[in-house]
Amino acid sequence: MHIKDMLAEAEKSGQPTFSFEFFPPKTAQGVQNLYDRMDKMHGLGPSFIDITWGAGGQLADLTCEMVSVAQSQCGLETCMHLTCTDMGKDAVNSALKNAYSAGCTNILALRGDPPREKEKWEATEGGFLYAKELVTHIRQTYGNHFDIGVAGYPEGCDDQDDPELLLDHLKEKVDAGATFIVTQMFYDVDNFVNWVSKVRAKGITIPIVPGIMPINTYASFLRRCNHMNATIPPKWATALEQVKNDDAAVRSIGTGLVAEMCRKILASGIHHLHFYTMNLAQATRMVLDELNLTPSDQRPLKQALPWRQSLGLGRREEDVRPIFWKNRNKSYVARTQDWDEFPNGRWGDSRSPAFGELDTYGIGLKGTNEQNRKLWGEPNSIKDIADIFVKYLEKGVDSLPWSEAPITSEADAIKEDLIRLNKRGFLTINSQPAIDGVKSSDPVYGWGPNNGYVYQKAYLELLVSPKLIDELIARIEQNPDLTYYAVKKVGNVRTNAPGDGPNAVTWGVFPGKEIVQPTIVETISFLAWKDEAFRLGMDWAHCYSSLSPSRQLIENIMETWHLVNIVHNDFHQARGLFPLFDDLEVADLDKPVEVGETNGVDAKPNGTENVPLSNGSVKH
Repeated sequence: MHIKDMLAEAEKSGQPTFSFEFFPPKTAQGVQNLYDRMDKMHGLGPSFIDITWGAGGQLADLTCEMVSVAQSQCGLETCMHLTCTDMGKDAVNSALKNAYSAGCTNILALRGDPPREKEKWEATEGGFLYAKELVTHIRQTYGNHFDIGVAGYPEGCDDQDDPELLLDHLKEKVDAGATFIVTQMFYDVDNFVNWVSKVRAKGITIPIVPGIMPINTYASFLRRCNHMNATIPPKWATALEQVKNDDAAVRSIGTGLVAEMCRKILASGIHHLHFYTMNLAQATRMVLDELNLTPSDQRPLKQALPWRQSLGLGRREEDVRPIFWKNRNKSYVARTQDWDEFPNGRWGDSRSPAFGELDTYGIGLKGTNEQNRKLWGEPNSIKDIADIFVKYLEKGVDSLPWSEAPITSEADAIKEDLIRLNKRGFLTINSQPAIDGVKSSDPVYGWGPNNGYVYQKAYLELLVSPKLIDELIARIEQNPDLTYYAVKKVGNVRTNAPGDGPNAVTWGVFPGKEIVQPTIVETISFLAWKDEAFRLGMDWAHCYSSLSPSRQLIENIMETWHLVNIVHNDFHQARGLFPLFDDLEVADLDKPVEVGETNGVDAKPNGTENVPLSNGSVKH
């Protein structure tokens, strides 16, 4: 979606919106940490993010990679910065091609700063001298595919302090095809409002987005102001100087000052705030909290579907997914990234297309062995394993091997039932409660357009001991409203499903639209998920040394237990699944595993950690 259209929607609704800027980190670990932070900050509800251009070589490639990850895996509408610095026309065209291929539809076209080794900015041979030339080139090459933003300077820029000349340059960029303006950071609101008036007097009517820099520390605040020649209001200088050696106090007072500035900006007729995050979350979130702009019951986070959409090339119309990847969105996107088309409206032929192989796409457990041992401890019994699952349900740990993010409030309605199941040795890895016609605006279960209603069938996915699987299946098959799939790491699928076709487990009814069925259960995707689920468990086992009790315990579960999913097809039954498990419990829950007693699992005395694993094949 184009940024100008997002800004128009914000103006029409009268509800303020916001966005975030990130920059490419210098280390591989920094990149991964930033991806995790971007993913979490998605939950704050930004309209879009932008990613600065890392001029030259690897940093430029990293910008393109980050845009692709943000669009495709995080589902974040992304604006890519593109500068003229050290960029010939071929390099510019390559960057634009990468942005297009990533599904990106927004570019911020900048001249850029001179390289550090040069005092004065010079155009690269065969490149562009001014941002307006870059805007013209993008328009001529890609037409209206890209929404193009340009920079505005309320307080001048480092090599030009003539305000009238800067306004003339801004008009030239707009006349060349720019469709929105993002300003340099500032703290002087009165000057900004006066500058906006001058911009409008020039005949420039496109949206203006103010750049806001939250305050993290006193030193960084001064450094950024000096670098950008930003005026510090006397009130701010006095308030922050008094607490400059107390970072927490600086952040607290700075939050109040920045929030007050934002209120004045919004009161002046601006409807969108753009935050320069410096790749940090806390200070930005504090400002948003102060402004009451973070998601809440009064301001629910709107989503078009019950799962996070990918905005990669060709995926914007995708509106059907299997429920199995509910807690592993990135994995599903990665394993389907080579599909030529994506399910929409109906699942279609469930036998095609094929899911990507696990090793091909690098799907595996996140974190190092040491980090995962610290997160989940060193379990020695089934009870220890179950306690980890209970701890996750109680928000004592943020993730499990099968769930990358903390549990959401959707599970609250069945949380106590899930806890009781795990305490009896049934390890629950995915679930959803039955929902019978909740408003689409509901802050917990709602999705889709306003004035609609959403529904869910009760769903439960869990690991079941081989000693209990037959009794559980016998109970399931006595109830005609239940369908199930059960499978081991290697072996045939057991199911009572009437066919291989999809069974919709969420759907929505909206004014003027056909019924939308975005989440399904079906055979082929379950088999693909089965491989991934057992692979994740084996990855967890391989976080421990080869003869440790923890490794042998987890490997034994992965080799001998069943992965089972159950759907209650009567969505009026809120607790219809849990009576299945009455009086069932794994025997000897707290019995420690004895090293050497592998229960059919071959111990490898000299085994190494995290050895490559082959997918378990299914024998029919």
